[in-house]
Amino acid sequence: MTFLLPYLLQVSVTDFKIESTVTPREIIVFIIVVIVIVFAMIFSNKKTKNGAVSRSGGGGRGGIFASLALRRKARSIGLNREQVKMLEFVLKNDMVSDYNRSLTSPALLDRHFGRAYRVIERTSRSDNEVQYRHSVLFAARNKLESNVRGSLTSTRQLRDDSTVVITSGKERHSVSVITSTSAHLAVECPLNARGSRLELPKGSKISAVAFTKDNKGFSFESAIIGNSTVRGQDALLLGHSNNLKFISQRRFKRRQTVIACNLFLVYVEGSGKRQRMLVEKRALAGNIEDISFGGCSIKSRAPVQVGSRLKVEFKQGTNNVAALGQVVRTNRSGGANIIHVKFLKASRKSMNIINALVYEFTDD
Repeated sequence: MTFLLPYLLQVSVTDFKIESTVTPREIIVFIIVVIVIVFAMIFSNKKTKNGAVSRSGGGGRGGIFASLALRRKARSIGLNREQVKMLEFVLKNDMVSDYNRSLTSPALLDRHFGRAYRVIERTSRSDNEVQYRHSVLFAARNKLESNVRGSLTSTRQLRDDSTVVITSGKERHSVSVITSTSAHLAVECPLNARGSRLELPKGSKISAVAFTKDNKGFSFESAIIGNSTVRGQDALLLGHSNNLKFISQRRFKRRQTVIACNLFLVYVEGSGKRQRMLVEKRALAGNIEDISFGGCSIKSRAPVQVGSRLKVEFKQGTNNVAALGQVVRTNRSGGANIIHVKFLKASRKSMNIINALVYEFTDD
């Protein structure tokens, strides 16, 4: 190799210089290509991260197109702009990407909205902000509730503790399902006014309405098979029906409960701008048997006329709840009156408490 050294030392640097043939236009094209590649890498990395989030949220479509589809669907259901934003917050809070699955499942909706309800409580800066955001959350949830539909084709599909309203003659009785077997439907035995077991003739025909856990109502006809003891309870055995008819769903979800309450008759005095409401001081005792955003059913021995206005007061935890309502109908059950009340007016906080009770967001 040493014999080449003299030759290499004689070579000028200019001998290796290559004359440039690159034009300014080619340089600009090259820069543009580099920029495109960089942006493509950034977008690919972001998409990979979004994919990881989607997988943690249960899978499904993600990205801007899914978001636009969600907004279109929400608007078609009837949600306004604020409610659409709240729905997006609720689903993003739970990292949900399969929007369609959640919007058609009341159980999933309750889970998502319940978590968002608690996040709002923790992150809001004031009680006023909490109440406002909760009111928007429940407005969206109630509209979604009326949009959800399901199917029930046989009484064999009824789950334990589902509510069934039995009509025999002029009497109506609300009972719970104990169990459903292949042979019959076992429900709680209705009680008479004295609190004793109501004896209904074997083979007699009855009409009934069954309510699922999602508050969907289905009417059916059945016959009484007999009485028995099922799971330690007095049970009325009903024949199964495979001809269930979906009835008009209540506008708002209802919850069966037993809450002591006080009723105060309300009278309207004057007319026009001088109209005012006078609340009677004497309280009538009762128990709320079911409640929704739109009203409640109260069991009371007090005689109340249809059309009367009532102030309904009760406690929920440490909170006092009050609402102005009007009696839309009454019926007798077990020696007491069932007063069906439509809510007319209540504070935002009271309505939020009622909604949280209905959707069981505050239950331990």
